[in-house]
Amino acid sequence: MASPRRSARKKLRIVGAELLAAGGQATRKLTESLKAHPRWGALAGLFLATGLVTGVTTGSPGDPESGSESRVQLPVNPATPQEQSLSVASQPPGEESSQDAPATNAQGLALSNGAVEPVAEVGEPAWSEVEVRPGQTMEKIFRSLGLGPGLLHEVVHLDEHTRTLVDIRPGDRFAFDIDPEQGFQALRAEFDDERWLFIERSGDELNSRFESRAMDRRVVEANGTISSSLFNAAKAAGLSDNMTMRLATIFGWDIDFALDIRAGDRFALVYEEIWRDGEFLRDGPILAARFVNRGEPFEAIRFDAGNGPDYFGPDGRPMRKAFLRAPLNFSYVTSNFNPRRFHPVTRRIAPHNGTDYGAPVGTPIWATGDGRVIESAYNNLNGNYVFIQHGNNIVTKYLHLSRRDVGRGDRVRQGQTIGRLGGTGRVTGPHLHYEFLLHGVHRNPRTVDLPPADPLPDEYRERFMQISNPLLARLEAADPSGLMLAQRPEEGCGGATRSC
Repeated sequence: MASPRRSARKKLRIVGAELLAAGGQATRKLTESLKAHPRWGALAGLFLATGLVTGVTTGSPGDPESGSESRVQLPVNPATPQEQSLSVASQPPGEESSQDAPATNAQGLALSNGAVEPVAEVGEPAWSEVEVRPGQTMEKIFRSLGLGPGLLHEVVHLDEHTRTLVDIRPGDRFAFDIDPEQGFQALRAEFDDERWLFIERSGDELNSRFESRAMDRRVVEANGTISSSLFNAAKAAGLSDNMTMRLATIFGWDIDFALDIRAGDRFALVYEEIWRDGEFLRDGPILAARFVNRGEPFEAIRFDAGNGPDYFGPDGRPMRKAFLRAPLNFSYVTSNFNPRRFHPVTRRIAPHNGTDYGAPVGTPIWATGDGRVIESAYNNLNGNYVFIQHGNNIVTKYLHLSRRDVGRGDRVRQGQTIGRLGGTGRVTGPHLHYEFLLHGVHRNPRTVDLPPADPLPDEYRERFMQISNPLLARLEAADPSGLMLAQRPEEGCGGATRSC
């Protein structure tokens, strides 16, 4: 007796045979019809292809067989040691892919028409920063980074700028770009406050270049009144010693800061501060300054007339004159020019034909004007001495030096150090004896009329006024007492330096 399962299988085979027979008969009839009507055949083929494509590319959202992700194997990235795969998510039915957000892999690559393209430009190198510690040398730093002495020799001898890399100090900072496979790529060093020095590898060669550093220049004002000394007043106003010296240098042709300064003298200045990354680095140049000495105001504006920045009065005349009033800075006068002075050694009345400046031994002594050294020697009376011949039949003399830095026949420039203050020769103590002779006649160095300087050429006048007027206004605003008077030329005054 046959089981129910066997009976069911027998029935299924019979039904399948009947279906195949019916299908074959239908196929023969369809083929005959298509042969009789060719146009119908082409249309049926189009419908059939459309159905097949639709069935492959779409699927029911709930159908587990519908593909939600496909994996595409990319070629090996030269920058990576192993192959990377890119997962491209299929778009939901009826939605178009976004053109603004291409699919990317971990390396930032995008598929575009089958090609791999970078999404963004290559970024900055991976810098490794090194701060110099006490006792470290550049050779030790290179060795700690796995870089050989041959590379250091090549870097240091690349050009005159890279030679400075061997002179390092604790706290200096360097940055290295070292590729794990290709080795040294670049070195970055602080060349100065305003520039980076880069040494970069290009193929088998090294090249150096400079790159500007972002600097913040802030314009500030300061002012003060002298009660005891210029240094103390400047310090109270927040100025550094270096800035104080620069202020005195600007007015050094008109004011003898060793003798002429009095209590109640005032100053004001507008200058730059240099900042970087929110940190103060140093003082910048003085843009404008005013000094009131014994009630007489002097003003100076920084301006470039084609030969580099220099200082000019409000009337356009240079502050720089043919001679400085004093051959040294910030000392005190022990004996003035006096044609009937009582000599402390000989105990007799004798003319003192110069000015004696007291200062510490070794203080630099400057040439007060351009000229040629006509004497540089020693004797028992003058000690070490230097005589300089200038133009316009002027000779200046510098006596009792501890040493001489120039020789006979040397050309010297104004402000150049020609020796050091001392106590050689017939003296009671260390000092400088300074003389000023015009046509062979001694004159008082502090009061003699100095040759005037030529004013700015006419082609610079308009630009100078555009720069000087705002700075002079800031000087006035920086002095709350209102005691300073501007020396600004007014219209209708014929270029006078005082208000009229």
